[in-house]
Amino acid sequence: MINRNNPPLEIWLIGLLLALGGASLLIGLLTPAASVLVGLVTLSTSLSWFPPPVPNLLNTPLPAALLVIISVAVALLGPGALSIDCRLFGRREIIIPQALRLPKS
Repeated sequence: MINRNNPPLEIWLIGLLLALGGASLLIGLLTPAASVLVGLVTLSTSLSWFPPPVPNLLNTPLPAALLVIISVAVALLGPGALSIDCRLFGRREIIIPQALRLPKS
């Protein structure tokens, strides 16, 4: 049984990783890396064989799977227009070239 008054170092590290990833996603700093970090930490803690030290929302598989799916979507979509990533790296614009049309004969 884990002592709730003095949790081990692993619990502090997992909490710190999730807090840093969440703060980074909130301000839009290194969005793809932060979302991958949050998704991997959530997946690893939800699939862990060890019991959680305190009851929390991610004890059941459905909320954990939802959080992993959301973090994958954020990683693929990228940061928004009002994020720090946008200010640092600029906005991305996708230019789709027009298809070449063969002359009618």
